[in-house]
Order: sequence, then structure tokens, then C-alpha cells
Amino acid sequence: MIHIKTLGQLKAAGYQSKTIKDELRDNLIEKLKKKESVFKGIIGYEDTVIPEIERAILSRHNMNLLGLRGQAKTRIARQMTELLDEYIPVVEHSDLNDDPLNPLSAFAKEKIKELGDLTPIAWLHRSQRYVEKLATPDVSVADLIGDVDPIKAANLKLSYADERVIHYGIIPRSNRCIFVINELPDLQARIQVALFNILQEGDIQIRGFKLRLALDIEFIFTANPEDYTNRGSIVTPLKDRIGSQILTHYPKQIALSKQITAQEAKLSDYQKEHISVNDLLATLVERVAFEARESEFVDSKSGVSARLTISAYENLVSTAERRMLLNEETSTVARVSDLMGIIPAVNGKIELVYEGEQEGAAIVAQNLVGKAIRNEFLEHFPDPAKLKKKKDPSPYQPVISWFGEGNTIDLMLLEDQKTYEETLNAIPGLSRLAATYFPSHTKADQLIAMEFILFALAEHSLIGKNQLERGTQFKDILGSMFNEADFFGSSDN
Repeated sequence: MIHIKTLGQLKAAGYQSKTIKDELRDNLIEKLKKKESVFKGIIGYEDTVIPEIERAILSRHNMNLLGLRGQAKTRIARQMTELLDEYIPVVEHSDLNDDPLNPLSAFAKEKIKELGDLTPIAWLHRSQRYVEKLATPDVSVADLIGDVDPIKAANLKLSYADERVIHYGIIPRSNRCIFVINELPDLQARIQVALFNILQEGDIQIRGFKLRLALDIEFIFTANPEDYTNRGSIVTPLKDRIGSQILTHYPKQIALSKQITAQEAKLSDYQKEHISVNDLLATLVERVAFEARESEFVDSKSGVSARLTISAYENLVSTAERRMLLNEETSTVARVSDLMGIIPAVNGKIELVYEGEQEGAAIVAQNLVGKAIRNEFLEHFPDPAKLKKKKDPSPYQPVISWFGEGNTIDLMLLEDQKTYEETLNAIPGLSRLAATYFPSHTKADQLIAMEFILFALAEHSLIGKNQLERGTQFKDILGSMFNEADFFGSSDN
């Protein structure tokens, strides 16, 4: 119908007006009947958040998406435009996207009164029907609702009693659109109050003008939980006017988190072609985030965004790529030691409590990587603590004994592939241990498993580990303790 240019042609075509909530509802019904996916690329919400959103749409509700940072709230809101009709007619040049059959603004009403069926019509694509506003403390009622424009009054020689002197704010200009306010608790309480009538009755007041505008808007609000730090809250009467409040969440399984990271990580074609990441390494990256969400040093009210694992995965690949380039190799595989390269990505994505601040962000990040290695090890190998309690033979003894004889190895971050292989293969029993409990399909996977065992045995305090400036040294646990005692001990007087 977009070839229609006038109001008369629109009437002749039999066009029927529809509210935006009915658009969303009708198009969702069609998608559900066809078993089509509504929200593409949203992983882990199939049985929780998405059904609640669909029920809210079917109920014609405004929504509040409540959850911690990095839980795809804004992405969900933006994808809702796909449930709108592709085009809708508007009175040409109208500020409020006026429906030609049901005009709201004084401009549109006068234009239709003047031109009748010759009133020009424009068509608005659904991509233009999404409006987003970040709530900040400086947002005013004039920004959202509108104000009197003295310049317009002077230029048009209008009385201040004339409705045409009004400059409409962002909400009236979002008529027939999806309007999103992000971080709603950041909006001052007195500004939130200005939304009451818009949500419920459609009334707006501007400098004494009482206008009855039946605004046709789908409101979507996003917010972090109200008790997060010292931010404001959503005032109770406003919450009461929002039809559905939907709780978002982080991925509940590592497998889902890996899918999200794989989908969102921005890797170049060169990186995808030349750098391989073993599934174990991808799992460890995700486990770091899971450990952070449980850590006593990380503020759980702040949350740990999915952006942590995405950035960490990108850093992991780049760490391996840098080593490959410096060693003039044509391809490489990410190593467990490359996890040290993800520390900068973790540092900026976690908010620490007081105890964490005392430890320092870098130390906390390193400890999270260590805990991820320690706990992932128990998913594949026998628990050393249980073996010791039951006094069962330990499969780790050959490796532990070799280090107990005074042997040490250094795994350097920039070590070339040949040296890396020779270093790991020099440890008796390590290859057999990896093959027994972590069957690998390739030589590269086998080496990653061997390296993983070393880091995990150190995390379980079965062998010693020292962090070097450019790598990691593994040694006997007792020798490591004696060295520390010598280092920290006082000299004779």
C-alpha cells in the first residue's frame, strides 16, 4: 500500500487503523502459529524470559525488563520492532506520527480540515518506530513530555494560549512507536511521576495546557534491581501502571554461555582461520564468569555481565595470535597459559566489594582463573582430596614424584610450539594421565590436556607453581614452601 499518497486513496483502499499493541499481538500470533522464532540470537531464555514476554504482548501490556547488566534487555527491546507491521501511514510532516484516520495533533487536524482527502500521506517503516532514551539524572519533564516554545510563538505570531506554541517532547513524538527508557531507576522520582497519566489515561500537561492525547505507544522499561548500590528506585505508583515486570537472568549452564560467547565474539577472518581454541579453553573462559558470580570478593548485586566472557574470549584468541606472530608461525592453538591474557578483560567487568578492593582487581581476576581451572579439573579427573581420604592409589603420583625429585619446568607465554611440546613431554606419566582421563582426538588437544593437568595440580596444592614475569614455573610443592619461608624469613641478628 505504500504507493498511496493521499488520505482519499487510503480510505478507498480500505485501510483499517490498528493500535501498536494490536500490531504486536497480531504479528506475534502469526509467528507462533508458524512456529517461527520471535527473538533471534537470544540464547538461554527459551523457557523463561521469552514466554513471559510473549504473554505480555498477547495481553497488550507495557513491560519492565528487570535484571542485572549484560542480560540482553536492550537487545530484546530492539528486536520487538520485528513484530510491527512493515509500514504504517502517517500525515506527512506531522510531529506525532499522526494516523491519517485518527489525527492527534493540532497540525494534523488542521491539515485534514484544510485539504480533506487530498491530505498528503507518508509511510513509516518499522525500523523508524523504535525510540530509546537512557535515563539520566539530568532528564527533565520538558525532554520527555514537552514545553512551550517562545521562539515558535514569536515566529508564528501566536498567543501563548494557542496549542501550536507547544514543542512536544520525545514521548509524544514517539506516538505509534516502541519507546524504551533504559535504566529507569536513574530517572528522578519527580520525573517518573510525569509518566503516570501517560501510561494510564493518555493525558499530558504542558505549562498549563491540559491535552487529551490518546498516545499510542508500547512502553518498555529496563532496570537493574532496585537495591543495586545507591541508585534510585522505581516509584511504586509507576510500577503499578506497568502491565508486566519480567525478570531476566544470566545463562544457567556453561554450554549456553559458550553459545552466547561464540555468537557475540568479534573475531577477524584471519583469527578464525589461524587460531584454534580447544573446547576445554572455551569452557574455562565461561567458568571464570560463573566463579565470579559466586565469589565473595565480587559484588553480586552489580552482576557479572556476559560481556566479560565475550571480551575474555577475544583476549584469549589475541594472546595466542600475538605468540604466533612473534614466533613467525602460520597457525597456533590457544593454551591454558594464555588464560593469563584474559586478566585485563576480567578486571574491568567485575565490581569488587571492600575485601576485593583490598586484594586488588588483578589478584582477584587471577584467583578466579585459578578457581575455574580447579573446579573444571574435577569434571574430568578424580578428586585428589577424595583419593587421599580413601587412601586410594593416586594416578597423579608419577607426576608429583618427578617434581619431588627436584625437577622444575618453565612454561613461557611466548614459547614456540616445538619447545612447548618438548617441555610437556619431558614429564614422565603426564601424557598417559591425560590420555586416560581426557581422551583427545588430536595431538594439539593432548598437549592442552597435559598443560591443564599441571595448572590444576598446582591449584589443588599437589605441585608448586610460581608466577614468572613471562610465564609460569612448576616445581615441587615442598620446595616451593621452603623457598617462600626463606624469602619471608628474618635474617640472623
